[in-house]
Amino acid sequence: MESFDYDFFVIGGGSGGVRASRMAAQAGARVAVAEGSDLGGTCVNVGCIPKKLYSYAAHYHEAFEEARGFGWQAGEASLDWSVLKTNRAREISRLNGIYHSLITNAGATLLTGWAELAGPNTVRMDDGKTYTAKHILIATGGWPVVPDFPGREHVITSNEIFDLPQFPKKLVVVGAGYIACEFASIFNGLGAQVHIVIRRDRILRGFDEEICAFTAKEMEKAGVHFHFETKVEGIVKEGDALSVKLNDGTTLQADQVLYATGRAPNVQKLNLESAGVQVNHNGAIQIDENYQTSVPSIYALGDVTDRIQLTPVALGEAMVLVDHLFGKGERRMSYEFIPTAIFTHPNVGTVGYSEDEARQKYGDVTIYRSEFRPLKHTLSGSTARMMMKLIVDKQTDRVVGLHMAGDDAGEIVQGFAVAVRMGATKADFDATIGIHPTAAEEFVTMRG
Repeated sequence: MESFDYDFFVIGGGSGGVRASRMAAQAGARVAVAEGSDLGGTCVNVGCIPKKLYSYAAHYHEAFEEARGFGWQAGEASLDWSVLKTNRAREISRLNGIYHSLITNAGATLLTGWAELAGPNTVRMDDGKTYTAKHILIATGGWPVVPDFPGREHVITSNEIFDLPQFPKKLVVVGAGYIACEFASIFNGLGAQVHIVIRRDRILRGFDEEICAFTAKEMEKAGVHFHFETKVEGIVKEGDALSVKLNDGTTLQADQVLYATGRAPNVQKLNLESAGVQVNHNGAIQIDENYQTSVPSIYALGDVTDRIQLTPVALGEAMVLVDHLFGKGERRMSYEFIPTAIFTHPNVGTVGYSEDEARQKYGDVTIYRSEFRPLKHTLSGSTARMMMKLIVDKQTDRVVGLHMAGDDAGEIVQGFAVAVRMGATKADFDATIGIHPTAAEEFVTMRG
């Protein structure tokens, strides 16, 4: 019987890798985890967590203004960028320590450094040491991609935006996805003048079109400047400022230019080819239903496979894989009805199919929608509105899509996601008593 140093070697200490290593070690496997950067991956360090913290910070600006309608007389507010950065960094450092404890307390070995494949059962660290393992997991996540164009060297990505030396009073964001739209909203809320450059005619492709159009309208109303069907031709540095030339002849002045035009699987330094691991056209590792690559002993999950780039998806995949390798093999992962949120201002929460997707899949559907001014803003003076939408399969009465744009959309949709996942019908929604007065009750009172 062949002997290995470890039963399970995990390359990558992000959400999926840490969860897999913990669960495998607790199941009795001999586990090692290799990570050359801060533990927690994109989500903890330059993604979900710091982004949500900055989103909270951005909301305070409007909250100070809205408080006047409720009788509060607040003085002039100002942002101390350095305090926000320092407090964020301290919290992220705390989370890094928690991830370290999760790994080591579970009994896994943490190896600090970068790892690459040296064979179907061998991993080589950047210090030259090699380790063998019966199973190898690649969970190295994704990385921002910036296209080639004149002035590319002057731009930043979501990796750098959290810790800029100076707050950018003028920010140009390039992209139309959730990362671009979130940062446009956040920095607009923090007080920057924000322009967002979008090559298509809409934002948030892949989400419900009506909700996206509503969100763009609300963002624009809040002060974000949109440039649809436009591209950047080049960027020139002029002193401390950047001059951004667009293909429609417009030139924008900026302190920083954020490119959020996509992410690619982080596979460059893994030595995949020599190990025989197959990838697709964009570098994503190809896997089967059990997360197994073209090499039977090597597995992959999370963003490096470019399926659904969400932290909870990577966590779920890790649980399924560990059960497959070291458990009873009974766990399954469904990729249908996965809820998600976009932390724009307003927030977007969604679960299930968009209207277009539902019509393609189910044919005859019924659409219920509601747009209204929240109770809070009857006194706040804000003109912000909310939109909610239900998509119902006419044949079965099942709710197959639930979408919302408005305050706390993620919190509200998370609860409804359970019902949608379980197959709740519109009749079930109608029979549920609402909590009054809340925005969420609108989902169970829609009749038209």
